Amino acid sequence: MTNANANPWEECLALIRANTSEQQYNAWFRNTVFESFNEKDRTVLLRVPSPFVYEYLEENYIDLLRKVLTKVFGNGVNLSYRIVTDSENNKTQVVEGDTPAEESMKPRSIANANMPPTLLDAAPQQIDPQLNPHLTFANFIEGNSNKMPRAIGQSIAENTQNMYFNPYFVFGPSGCGKTHLINAIGVETKRLYPQKRVLYISARLFEVQYTNAVLRNTINDFINFYQTIDMLIVDDIQEWEDKKGTQNTFFHIFNHLFRNGKRIILASDRPPVDLKGMNERLITRFSCGLIAELEKPNVQLCVDILESKIRHDGLSIPDDVVKYIASTANGSVRDLQGVVNSLMAYSVVYDCNIDMQLAQKVVKRSVRVEKNPLTVEEIVETVCQHYNVTPANINGRSRKKDYVTARQVSIYLAQKHTKMPASRIGKLIGGRDHSTVIYSCNQVEQRIKIDKKFSSEITSIENTLQPRIS
Repeated sequence: MTNANANPWEECLALIRANTSEQQYNAWFRNTVFESFNEKDRTVLLRVPSPFVYEYLEENYIDLLRKVLTKVFGNGVNLSYRIVTDSENNKTQVVEGDTPAEESMKPRSIANANMPPTLLDAAPQQIDPQLNPHLTFANFIEGNSNKMPRAIGQSIAENTQNMYFNPYFVFGPSGCGKTHLINAIGVETKRLYPQKRVLYISARLFEVQYTNAVLRNTINDFINFYQTIDMLIVDDIQEWEDKKGTQNTFFHIFNHLFRNGKRIILASDRPPVDLKGMNERLITRFSCGLIAELEKPNVQLCVDILESKIRHDGLSIPDDVVKYIASTANGSVRDLQGVVNSLMAYSVVYDCNIDMQLAQKVVKRSVRVEKNPLTVEEIVETVCQHYNVTPANINGRSRKKDYVTARQVSIYLAQKHTKMPASRIGKLIGGRDHSTVIYSCNQVEQRIKIDKKFSSEITSIENTLQPRIS
């Protein structure tokens, strides 16, 4: 029971501090304020600075809080939170904490209490990291489209204790080198820190493992295994859209790794804000570290990548053939590698030199050539001609009705007919943000349903663009 001469919450904080790391204590408990203890209903009321802190405490530290409160205030204590929802206007909301489990409320010495698994008692055995040893920084060719993500990835591998970029979220279109980059981070980490438990896994395989664990009733073992990883690398997480069970399980794994200073690296074909069907609390966590975009490589970078592979494979390919392949592979590193592999196979099987004729034959069969992919600028220009406005009108901030309509139509068509993420489209059309792009698309879609004249206008613009729409 609490000492009448002591501040009960200070006593609680001392116990919490003794059972957490300094980083954990400062992040989640230092700014938590004790407001009151109601003797009648035996309820402790804590004030927390945000809904996120409340959610995190309930998800990760509720057992610790219950045991500490029982030690200080006695048995049968309840916990409620006053959550600050709007700090500027001092708005708060009071919610009750989870009902304590009977076992967690049994009185016992805090020194012997079974605290949350914040630290492992023994180092687990080494595991197969499932990394491709051939995907390294040494053969990850640098260019303007990947310079920043590559530099950050190398920094992460070299400084595993630096948590500034945790989680590290990499996104970009298919074939831009995401898998190569995140593999390279893992390979370099294992080279520099062989004792680290590094694991690369695709989102699809993670989902299969989760499903099997549910069917076999081994979900706790599944979660416990992933909580022992020092660096978890997950590829193609867009595969988890609408997979609620997988998302919830990964949420618990993410929280455990994050609060224990473990490294999390994620790759997707789109940024977190564009992941539809993904739990909002997961999106929040994906966005709390560093988000880096890998763009499709330009022709010069494609040439550099090709020349590197050609040297590695000991091939002889004329410069004009290299440039031809680089300009027709749609900025896909995967397509570049496929073409070179096919050329090498043809050259060996038919005992012939690699020339332009052979390259054209292979490219025609291996790559879907997009000679003139549609651009946002071309869409804006076509919309301007239809509505008799200028690009400056569309990119500007005027709320004139004709300008707003042309602006929203441009955004809608760019979202529909290009492969760019919403955030990039917004930047190219007047520096708008992601939410403005989504709002504009929704407005156009709703208007198409109820306004036949407007729907015909959209069809007319699309017909003009038709030769350029793949």
